[in-house]
Amino acid sequence: MNSSLPVYAVIVAGGSGSRMGTAIPKQFLPLAGKPVLAHTIAAFLQARPDIHLILVLPAADLSKAQIVLQAFPERIDIELVVGGASRFESVRNGLAVVPENAIVLVHDGVRCLVSPQLIQCCIAEAAAHESAIPVVPVTDSIRAISGNSSRAVDREALRSVQTPQAFISGKIKAAFAQDFRDSFTDEATVWESAGHAVHLVPGEKTNLKITTPEDLILAEMILRP
Repeated sequence: MNSSLPVYAVIVAGGSGSRMGTAIPKQFLPLAGKPVLAHTIAAFLQARPDIHLILVLPAADLSKAQIVLQAFPERIDIELVVGGASRFESVRNGLAVVPENAIVLVHDGVRCLVSPQLIQCCIAEAAAHESAIPVVPVTDSIRAISGNSSRAVDREALRSVQTPQAFISGKIKAAFAQDFRDSFTDEATVWESAGHAVHLVPGEKTNLKITTPEDLILAEMILRP
């Protein structure tokens, strides 16, 4: 696979502040003096300075993008795309502006602690294997519920899936031409349903998704020098 392909990142930031208990959507909340999204964008720029950034936002939040851009001392090039009614539609809207022959990463905007090293790994592995999906081992004990009973599940065979998820652009764009199914929980499931093999790479325990106030506190502690 050609490792000199251009690289695009579709950063999806369509969350609300409902579980955070805030009026401000979580992607715009302050974290260590900057909006959450600013940390996310900075990681991608550090990993690949020539990356093409696409930020997918709800129509009502497009104006808030300026708050994020003001966190950078120099102007950065980023394309804004209006999201859809679901994550699936938002990713599809973002992919629509990506060319056919590229490597594209799809990332949750609120996974703001992703390291440049993980981003670089996903790019390299997607160039070699057509996809790269970061995962981490499940460390909790797991039980499957069935009615009023439950059974233990072997966690050794389980992995938690993260983003960024990287793909050859033409094939993931074609996969997203499918109609949505409830089984599409992330980009990897869409990719797999189109008949493509999913290539796993080691993720990072610190690559957490900001969902609750406790997550924001933990992220502050991780970022603290």
